[in-house]
Amino acid sequence: MIHSSGSSGRYARCALIAALALSAPIRAQPPAATSATTPRIGYIDVKRLIDTAPQFVDARARLDREFAKQDAAIKADDAKLAALRQRYERDSAIMTRENAEALKREIEATERDNKRRREEARAEYNNRGNEEVSRNLRLINDTAIEYARTQGYDMIVGSQAVLYASARMDITDAVLQRLKELNADGARP
Repeated sequence: MIHSSGSSGRYARCALIAALALSAPIRAQPPAATSATTPRIGYIDVKRLIDTAPQFVDARARLDREFAKQDAAIKADDAKLAALRQRYERDSAIMTRENAEALKREIEATERDNKRRREEARAEYNNRGNEEVSRNLRLINDTAIEYARTQGYDMIVGSQAVLYASARMDITDAVLQRLKELNADGARP
């Protein structure tokens, strides 16, 4: 597939952390077990949500299906190019000079076309992937805020900003469960 790596993952994590940090202050009452002076803080493992939340899994599968035809066409173009190269290597010695040069020009033109198509497909795939990531990050952000408010958290931070957090503070599973419920209910971002 025409996957991108690196920057979109970092962008997704940074976007979620920024969104959580810049969101409206959470004004829930602390639970009875927590004193009013002790803030309740939780953290979310953003990478794990991106890797396992059904909305992200569905989006990746949808993108793969959406771009399957382009991938097949690129592979066919690559096979055509390989056949042309093989023909040139095999037959150039017995071809007329004009035919050999024409075949070489065809190979070069096919290489350029394949490179252009691959770059266009990759850019289109990346754009669609970024749209899906953005939509799903908004849903994760909204779900995390809803969970934090209903459970009386004062602050939620993303895992990239945390040097240490005990398992007691990890609400990733609860947010992931809520995302699964939303997905099962047919809620789409």
